[in-house]
Amino acid sequence: MFIIETYATAVIFCLVTMLCWGSWANTQKLAANHWRFELFYWDYVLGILLTSLLFGITLGSTGETGRSFLTDIRQADASYIGQAVWGGIIFNAANILLVAAIAIAGMSVAFPVGIGIALVWGVLVNYLDNPLGNSTLLFLGVGLVVVAILLNAFAYRRTAANAQQVSTRGLTLSVVAGILMGFFYKYVAASMFPDFTVPEAGKLSPYSAVFFFALGILLSNFLFNTVLMKRPFSGAPVSYADYFRGSARNHLMGVLGGMVWCVGMSFSIIASGKAGPAISYGLGQGATVVAAIWGIFIWKEFRNAPKGTPMLLNGMLLCYLIGLVLIIAAR
Repeated sequence: MFIIETYATAVIFCLVTMLCWGSWANTQKLAANHWRFELFYWDYVLGILLTSLLFGITLGSTGETGRSFLTDIRQADASYIGQAVWGGIIFNAANILLVAAIAIAGMSVAFPVGIGIALVWGVLVNYLDNPLGNSTLLFLGVGLVVVAILLNAFAYRRTAANAQQVSTRGLTLSVVAGILMGFFYKYVAASMFPDFTVPEAGKLSPYSAVFFFALGILLSNFLFNTVLMKRPFSGAPVSYADYFRGSARNHLMGVLGGMVWCVGMSFSIIASGKAGPAISYGLGQGATVVAAIWGIFIWKEFRNAPKGTPMLLNGMLLCYLIGLVLIIAAR
């Protein structure tokens, strides 16, 4: 299987993760306006599973190092498969709760609270499990990325013409989503053998770990998303019949969104062998600011922003860049 040999390459993979995790949501914008998130999400999950399988039979099955994808699956112990699947279930629950929080409290509240908590908590959890890197530089860098997320949230809220009032329910959902989001990566990392060049009996390679993680997302989606379709937090209920009435473009955008996200997840897991799970996860979760950059320069979300907003956005970008440099330097 393909394995990263140097830390510099691992950093590049982590930056690709950040770009993917910060860009996949554009596919939802490119779908039809009437295409509900609950319907989009089925194709998104399918895209994640297909991409994890594609990585497994290509990069996960080439080269002489490690253990090939199918061989790895055949020898895998049920307990390690369960950890990867459990990571997928936790991620899916967190993602759907975050969507619910956005529907109730608004993007400018739910996203920075949820992802901010996920970033700090996730780096802490992964660092305690596998303490690689300089903790001072790592957490200082994470702190600056959190500041960047908060500055973006403040700029977004100033710009919104009809900013939603913050509700206790929405804020609570954001906190729960953030805590869950900070946990999922830990279980996927724990399912793998730590040195990718030395396979261990029963444990998973990074490629099979991501595949079982994706399987956990798909299986849990039959519960989580079905409930969300019948009792949505916003809008009227939707049915499976509505899903099958969708256009080819809408379905394609969902699958593409899942594929983009899973490329990021796969690259992050592959990079964790050299960078360590905490740094790999921390760099990836800078994706919120990447999403903000899309909003600034491509979707022009701040074109009617009040005076002083550009200064907030410049401060956001500065904190973000310095934070990334510190996280990279931590290793």
